[in-house]
Amino acid sequence: MASGAVDFSGLPQLSVAERVARGKAARREVPRSSHAAFEPTPHRLDPVELLERQADTRVPELVPIRYGRMLHSPFTFYRGAALIMAADLAATPRSGFLVQCCGDAHLSNFGLYASPERRLVFDINDFDETLPGPWEWDVKRLAVSMLICARSSGFSLEEQERVVLETVAAYRTRMAEFAGKRNLEVWYTRFEIEKLLPQLRSQVGGRMRKRLDKAVAKAFRRDNVHAFSKLSRDVDGERRIISDPPLIVRLDDFPDMEERDRLKADVERRLVEYSLTLPHERRILLDQFQLVDLARKVVGVGSVGTAAWVALLLGRDGRDPLFMQVKEAQRSVMEEFVGRSEYENAGERVVAGQRIMQASSDIFLGWLHVPESVVGQARDYYVRQLRDWKGSIVVEAMDPQALSVYGQLCAATLAHAHARSGDRIAIASYLGSGTVFDRAVLAFSEAYAEQNDRDYAALLEAVGSGRVTADRNF
Repeated sequence: MASGAVDFSGLPQLSVAERVARGKAARREVPRSSHAAFEPTPHRLDPVELLERQADTRVPELVPIRYGRMLHSPFTFYRGAALIMAADLAATPRSGFLVQCCGDAHLSNFGLYASPERRLVFDINDFDETLPGPWEWDVKRLAVSMLICARSSGFSLEEQERVVLETVAAYRTRMAEFAGKRNLEVWYTRFEIEKLLPQLRSQVGGRMRKRLDKAVAKAFRRDNVHAFSKLSRDVDGERRIISDPPLIVRLDDFPDMEERDRLKADVERRLVEYSLTLPHERRILLDQFQLVDLARKVVGVGSVGTAAWVALLLGRDGRDPLFMQVKEAQRSVMEEFVGRSEYENAGERVVAGQRIMQASSDIFLGWLHVPESVVGQARDYYVRQLRDWKGSIVVEAMDPQALSVYGQLCAATLAHAHARSGDRIAIASYLGSGTVFDRAVLAFSEAYAEQNDRDYAALLEAVGSGRVTADRNF
């Protein structure tokens, strides 16, 4: 079996009682209360050094934008600090049960998007760091993000604690629910917004109901046609992506003419290679579109500096658009601590993890490899639609009740993703029905939020001393 893979082979041979016993036995080996501990190790790596290590493989002129976005607040710093936290989590207790991890399960990496059946669903929507690993790591990353967001929003200490406790409790109770379901029931579960919306609206106040309704309505409008009107324009009778340097730079506007020419000569070939990673019927659909323009596009916080592209394709006529995101995939931040991925292509790693964890995935989700001869250094990519009813709610604007409700929804989808890949019965047995684990993760979150503040200050100091350069204009 490949290093880092989740071994499911023994589960069908174990009875439910045996899997329950596995979970209870793990409590004796790794008490649930032990998850409260976080103490920086004596040889803890310099957080800025870890960020600089990541910068070595990124587009140099974009790295200052990444630092600038991370310095907006302790919360945005946390969003870009997945490698730092993975290094810290490596020294924390593990129950021994592996799942397909998101690897970066903070609350802003959940959101709305369209299922292939044209239903608006809520799920995890970022898998750049996905890898088989300890389920506790995802739970702790989510819980800490809840606390940091609550602190940044000025919530009282009691409100902060409640947000975290209710989030972790939702993971625990949902995992217990999935443990009681049949395998196919778990696999077919989806979080459809149309069904969830009445309950969500009843749990929040009037102002948040309006924001929720607005976010859902906006998501329905964010499709390929909307992106077409916002991101492209007619130029001499041809449709072209609108340049907005340095955030969006068309390939034709690249200052490096040699790289531009190599890419232009090779792009059609790479599109064909990518199409071979799709199911046959979706290749037929893709073949009905023609590539007309390509641009580099800066995305997110943690991903800034990776080679991310947006491609405009047209179908039956000039008003039939398909916008694709071609996003570089590098090694998962978890690989250094839990073992290398079984996939040689990091894009395939992302796609495989996403298909395992998500209840529904983009119909054009696939991957490709671009060799060194084309882009200066070999790069792996994954491909998906840029916008297909993609939506989110600004978490920083939520009141305590709304943030708690949102955290519980994130935790429910995370539990579902883990239940699809790991031993949900053993994990549920380990967690139990009490709040021991919940309170332990709260204590961990409080300690780690303080560490995040120190790391944020370290990056501020590094910028102030000139060690690194940050551009806060973007």
